[in-house]
Amino acid sequence: MLIRLGYDIRFRVTSSVPMLALLNVHPSRMNDLVEPDRVNIFPDIPVEEFVDAFGNRSCRFVAPEGELRISNSTLIRDTGVPDTQDFFAREVPLQELPTETLPYLMNSRYCEVDLLSPIAAELFGSAPRGYSRVQTICDWVYNKVTFGYPYARPTRTALNVYTERVGVCRDFQHLAVTFCRCLNIPARYVTGYLGDIGVPVSPDPMDFSAWFQAYLEDRWWTFDARHDRTRVGRVLMAVGRDATDVAITTSFGSATLLKFEVTSDEVHEDESALPAAS
Repeated sequence: MLIRLGYDIRFRVTSSVPMLALLNVHPSRMNDLVEPDRVNIFPDIPVEEFVDAFGNRSCRFVAPEGELRISNSTLIRDTGVPDTQDFFAREVPLQELPTETLPYLMNSRYCEVDLLSPIAAELFGSAPRGYSRVQTICDWVYNKVTFGYPYARPTRTALNVYTERVGVCRDFQHLAVTFCRCLNIPARYVTGYLGDIGVPVSPDPMDFSAWFQAYLEDRWWTFDARHDRTRVGRVLMAVGRDATDVAITTSFGSATLLKFEVTSDEVHEDESALPAAS
């Protein structure tokens, strides 16, 4: 399967402002790219590319006064296979966890492990351990929290989601991630592309998506508390402790968003040679 990926993001900048952008496909998917994955910035300004502390491809630049456009169109090959599941995958005892997974057990900006631990123990302490317990968490969040774009609020934490029972994509994942950490299951927040492939097309504008990964057995497994089903065509961009670590763009000053369009569409082999829309 081939998937056309892209975005067109525009800002109005009133005075020059440093910015960070996490807009590339994750290094783990680079071998699947059929076309270059370039972050195109207009006007043409110096851009420094680097790998951040979580292993994500990132870049930094200083946006000049005026209109700033960040865009890209690339093509990636995907297996077309739904998310892998293994209900026999075991939870790893804390003392046996790889060192690099330990930060994903801790409190973070949006994930209050200390405050939600008693609740997690009450709700899921007796659930079958392993993959099934993480799936039980996803089922609970999916059934108890109401999704809606009007509920979006950038300051909402996992505890707020638990008490308010409303939220958007990131809120569902923050609560599920926190519950996992409360039970000593490393969990990390993920952002990436998730187009309407193999599911009814959503009437809402395409956006980047959020899901999460839990460490079980000997690897990271994909879970999605928002959709609570396996999906085809996920393309990983960045991982982190929560949404703070994987913000698509971060401006250290004033930058007003003017346009935000995302593309994630399946294309056929004979269509892949056609020029992408600019």
